[in-house]
Amino acid sequence: MTASLQDAGAPSHNPVQWHQIEWSRCHREVRRLQARIVKATRERRWGKVKALQWLLTHSFHGKALAVKRVTENQGKNTPGVDGETWSTPESKSTAILSMRRQGYRPSPLRRIYIPKSNGKLRPLGIPTLRDRAMQALHLLSLDPLAETVADNYSYGFRTHRSAADAIERCFGMLGKKISPQWVLEGDIKACFDKISHDWLLANVRMDRAILRKWLKAGFVSDGVLSPTEEGTPQGGIISPVLANLALDGLQAMLRDRFPWVRKNKLRGCVNLVRYADDFLITGRSKGLLEHEVLPAIAEFLRERGLELSQEKTLITHIDQGFDFLGQNVRKYGGKLLIRPSDKSVSSLMEKIREVIRNNKQVKQSTLIRMLNPIIKGWGNYHRHVVSKHTFHKVDYLIWQCVWRWAKRRHPRKRLPWIKTRYFHRIGQRDWIFAAEERDPESDDVKLFKIEHLSKVTIVRHVAVRGEANPYDPKWESYFEERLSLRMAKSLAGRRVLLSLWMSQGGKCAQCGEKITKQSGWHVHHIRWRSRGGSSGISNLAFLHPNCHRQVHSRDTEVRKPAP
Repeated sequence: MTASLQDAGAPSHNPVQWHQIEWSRCHREVRRLQARIVKATRERRWGKVKALQWLLTHSFHGKALAVKRVTENQGKNTPGVDGETWSTPESKSTAILSMRRQGYRPSPLRRIYIPKSNGKLRPLGIPTLRDRAMQALHLLSLDPLAETVADNYSYGFRTHRSAADAIERCFGMLGKKISPQWVLEGDIKACFDKISHDWLLANVRMDRAILRKWLKAGFVSDGVLSPTEEGTPQGGIISPVLANLALDGLQAMLRDRFPWVRKNKLRGCVNLVRYADDFLITGRSKGLLEHEVLPAIAEFLRERGLELSQEKTLITHIDQGFDFLGQNVRKYGGKLLIRPSDKSVSSLMEKIREVIRNNKQVKQSTLIRMLNPIIKGWGNYHRHVVSKHTFHKVDYLIWQCVWRWAKRRHPRKRLPWIKTRYFHRIGQRDWIFAAEERDPESDDVKLFKIEHLSKVTIVRHVAVRGEANPYDPKWESYFEERLSLRMAKSLAGRRVLLSLWMSQGGKCAQCGEKITKQSGWHVHHIRWRSRGGSSGISNLAFLHPNCHRQVHSRDTEVRKPAP
């Protein structure tokens, strides 16, 4: 039996060919089981949930998608303690067959430390690829349940939710004249490292034997094996969902203890927005937050082995403002303005200065290619708030940096000469840091310029609906509309790509699944250029990266799906 003929719930021990797998069927079968898990969770049929999870985690299609995920993400070339990576089709095919519950024993994590913004070090545990694939497999069955029971206003590490949704929720909570004026800024101390293992094993509805093995796997640091008695490692694929499950219920607890009662305004307006382990809670008075809400939160966290950070947990008046997710939230004369925080601007400029310092001798076009992703990414993150003034300020600071870089390269040249060499006039704007480059296709000389934040369009973000569940079929059209709008915005200004994406209905021409920013894409020549194919849009197709490799490996013909 070939890989493409495996049933959804039937485990497979037969040889498979990686490039022969029908990914559209894998997605379809896994989604079908996930939708059934959502339905069973809503009905509180926990025995049915367990049976469906077992079916999914033992299916060929689930295993194939798990291996696909860990071999295509950013950490695919980062090995664990065994030093292994799966970079060939043969190794990926073998990995699918090796994913068995019986006899499974996870390896210890490879621990490294990454610097935090406050100068401290954050421990990061890196599992082996096999353990990552097993976590990705069980996440396929756990995430639908987690999304169904999650707090409506929790946004961190969740499918189709982002920091922009959390910031828009802040505006909704604080932007009105009748909105509460006091805010509790909560931060959980070492959340991932302190979660109680006993609480997770007693409350997380998944294969507890597998979960216990992951939690007790230990870690290796500087060649020394150490046990893990608490916490879930940062770096594991399933860890963010476990942390969210531990914190879910906070919203319901606050709603029960502080219900909306119009006659008692002090007990109303206790609203929550949470992004991972950072959260905000609003209140009518400082006393309410300090003497009633804060003890309730401490009690809620204590059951899970967690506690609030004393130095980061603050109670602030909205007129003084506070920073949240890189934004500064503050009222000026009764009007709420959300702007990029000074800390975020400083962090961006330090990163840009470091790139320029470390690349004093590179070509101008190379430097621009290094800086543009940093500038564009920061601008896209902050384009949903009141950022125009800050964007102009950052543009000027970047111009100062590249002007010093240019002058340093030619200490004996006059300033007009340096200006003519590195800066150009485009339209009505002068002093644009740009380099001349020859287009390989048209052989024309064009200017390749640095990104300008002042050109970024400010667009109000529409927050995702709190009750929306990406695994529930009834919300399918809702998320498809949001995806279409998001992709159209990300491809704005790239007319060929946008036209190509729209002509395919936003789907991959090979597997028929949706193409997103997270999945990535490749532009494929239907008739290969080596065989005389042109670069016209009629000869181009959007494919997922893995589907692109599959097409070239099998030398198959691609047909565009109907929009």
